[in-house]
Amino acid sequence: MTRLLLALSLLAAVNAAAQAPHTHQHSFGDAEKWAHVFDDPERDAWQKPHEVIGALKLAPDAAVADLGAGTGYFAARLANMLPKGVVYAVDIEPGMVNYLGERAQREKLANLKPVAGTPGDPKLPAKVDLVLLVDVYHHIEQRERYFRALAASLKPGGRVAVIDFRMDSPSGPPKSARVAPERVKAELARAGYALAEAHGFLPRQYFLVFRPQ
Repeated sequence: MTRLLLALSLLAAVNAAAQAPHTHQHSFGDAEKWAHVFDDPERDAWQKPHEVIGALKLAPDAAVADLGAGTGYFAARLANMLPKGVVYAVDIEPGMVNYLGERAQREKLANLKPVAGTPGDPKLPAKVDLVLLVDVYHHIEQRERYFRALAASLKPGGRVAVIDFRMDSPSGPPKSARVAPERVKAELARAGYALAEAHGFLPRQYFLVFRPQ
């Protein structure tokens, strides 16, 4: 198996879970080990992190919460691109939270703030302009209640961005665990959100942006 195929195989098996606020069936305490998988540069080809961040059109001083931040694949990039802002990197795995703190120090990202969340509450210390969930939505239980409560953590005009694997994606969680974008829209509508934007440039994932109504 080539290095690329091996990396994609590992990502298909574990990436979505490690980025999620619900990881009760997985163990990701060895953050250094998983960093080699989650932060593999070959992921960039299909995750397109800089294009994603650009599409979000964040103000330089924006406050962002990356829920299920894992080893900081998106959180560190956001912190670099928002030097006047703040990025709350939320995870429920203590090993990941510790790793995020060490990464912030190592990369001199004073605006990257690790947050120890719980499965039902991200424990955000302040309101934010954007909540980002990458490969996380399908792990959240009682989603309508979760997102109704999450609206209280948004500033006026705040948004929620959901990126997750399409049903036909060649990688990602088992198809039985995936959530179709139509279902995401319906669930968030019931939770009090309206679809603001839908981006189609990611080859394996849908990218939906919502605002509270």
